[in-house]
Amino acid sequence: MSDAELVLRSTRVITPEGTRAASVAVAAGTITAVLPYDAPVPESARLEDLGDHVLLPGLVDTHVHVNDPGRTEWEGFWTATRAAAAGGITTLVDMPLNSLPPTTTVPHLRTKQRVAADKAHIDVGFWGGALPGNIKELRPLHEAGVFGFKAFLSPSGVDEFPHLERDTLARTMAEIAAFGGLLIVHAEDPRLLASAPQQPGPKYADFLASRPRDAEDTAIAQLIREAKALDARVHVLHLSSSDALPMIARARAEGVRITVETCPHYLTLTAEEVPDGASEFKCCPPIREAANQDLLWQALADGTIDCVVTDHSPSTADLKTDDFATAWGGISGLQLSLAAVWTEARRRGHGLEDVVRWMSARTSELVGLDDRKGAIAVGRDADFAVLAPDETFTVDPVALQHRNRVTAYAGKTLHGVVKSTWLRGQRIVADGEFTEPKGRLLTRTH
Repeated sequence: MSDAELVLRSTRVITPEGTRAASVAVAAGTITAVLPYDAPVPESARLEDLGDHVLLPGLVDTHVHVNDPGRTEWEGFWTATRAAAAGGITTLVDMPLNSLPPTTTVPHLRTKQRVAADKAHIDVGFWGGALPGNIKELRPLHEAGVFGFKAFLSPSGVDEFPHLERDTLARTMAEIAAFGGLLIVHAEDPRLLASAPQQPGPKYADFLASRPRDAEDTAIAQLIREAKALDARVHVLHLSSSDALPMIARARAEGVRITVETCPHYLTLTAEEVPDGASEFKCCPPIREAANQDLLWQALADGTIDCVVTDHSPSTADLKTDDFATAWGGISGLQLSLAAVWTEARRRGHGLEDVVRWMSARTSELVGLDDRKGAIAVGRDADFAVLAPDETFTVDPVALQHRNRVTAYAGKTLHGVVKSTWLRGQRIVADGEFTEPKGRLLTRTH
């Protein structure tokens, strides 16, 4: 490692081959060597001895609603990326809706990129949006470097991003498959949602009944049929219904190119614990029962679910009313996702290597960044999180970096304290102190 500018040394480094004591050499923002712990350090290099803190690859969160521009009172690139950095996330991919304009044309993408350029504390990429009227925009967006296209099969909650009906889904999927793109889908069936009991008010049980598992299951079955017919690549967003897992496993066995994510709130929170009126717990699809959660964890363990992402979807506090029917549906989780997942994972017998696989390696693979992100390996970006996995903290909303400090995790004690976060070999946050933004805008390269 004669050319190394920086060496990070830890007794616990998580690599693709396992966890071991190692020295990680960095030059020009790239990992140049992963060497034995006691490898000599060149005089030209700075040594950062992390002791027994765990060095893990920076997390890659591929499902984040930054809402900037247009709804920046909800969130923005400055605050969202600070929250992400504080939680050990070094790359995020921004969803195409809740900002104004939505990312549904190349000019709209350029607007988003201009807004993000000088505010990003971490690296940021962008999804495009697939709407009923923008099929002709999809290929240009793909060529401009978006990582794929998001579609809703039921109303999105914002008027400027309408959902795809069944016939439009097939045409959209065919167009995206024609140029080898990825379609990512909010899968709930609008007809089943419309026929479910709709009882407004503060009772969480009533809200849960209004978003039945059947709505997810039916929409996923439709998605599988279309993907199989077209040999298209599709991804199920924020899976909450464990009932869909057997059909997903069968589809994979039959060669359907389908991947699946779930979210920290489905893995760590349960319907039984949601207080009435506490709409900080509202999201769509909803947080379901503990027995359902057990099956999601089982699916993570066996690989039916590929990855874990936040679906960070904030709003101003006034939109989180005590009426579950009308409150904004979204959970803010960027800063807490690693600790929340690790807390429950360790309780269930999983290791940090599993968490890294779900939240860094597989998310990088999903968006084609696995040649640059997602692992401590030679040639990858020197993006790291330094974690004290056994230390605990109690969630105080005041300590959160996202713009509106509403959280479903308030008061919870979590394991895993992020001591510092590094982007391309530069420490961007340590002990609550941030550098100026150093993030880059990412585009799809293959």
